[in-house]
Parts: sequence; C-alpha cells; structure tokens
Amino acid sequence: MSDLIAYCALNCAECNAFKATQAKDSEGKKQLAKKWTEDDKVEFRPEDVDCDGCKSHRISGWCRKICKIRPCAEERKVKTCAHCDDYQCEKLKEFLSKEPVAKKNLEEIRKTLQI
Repeated sequence: MSDLIAYCALNCAECNAFKATQAKDSEGKKQLAKKWTEDDKVEFRPEDVDCDGCKSHRISGWCRKICKIRPCAEERKVKTCAHCDDYQCEKLKEFLSKEPVAKKNLEEIRKTLQI
C-alpha cells in the first residue's frame, strides 16, 4: 500500500496541500490557507499548508488541527480505517458522509482483507 494513501483512504497525491507543497507553489499555499481559514473558522497561514502526505512527518495544519481520523488511526496503529476493528465508527461515518471517494476506497480495501 502506498504511503500516499491516507488513513481515510484518500490519495494524498491528489490533495491540494500536497500538490502545492511538492510544487513549492507559494500562491497556491496562500490561497489554500485562506480557504481553510474561511471554511473551518481556524486561522491557517501559508506555511500551515506544507504537507508530504498523511503518513509523513510533515503534515498540513488542517491535518494537525481539524482531522479526527489521522490521530485515531495512529493511536490504533492501523494502515487505514479499513483495517480497524471499529470500522465505520462515528468519526469515520461523519467524515465519509462528506467524502464519497474515501468511502469507495475504504470499501475496496475492505474487500481485500481477510475479515
């Protein structure tokens, strides 16, 4: 499994924060920080956008301040939420209600597991 597949099963390589970081796109990071600040009512600066993927050591401010999935998965030491014994917990259900791609990806991963 790629290190760029997040715990929630979204592909980090498709994330705007990851793309802006890898491209060293200052304007892209500035715009994304502004959007996050407006959407989430939490102050973000362009440097808060820096991210090398959910499972890396440098994660975005959104993942540090807003995401509920990543800290839970790290605590449970699972590759993805699909690998969790408490799959489809309330945190995950709430997240998946807004992220159909993640839901589809997690279901595909679950099909490959011997559960």
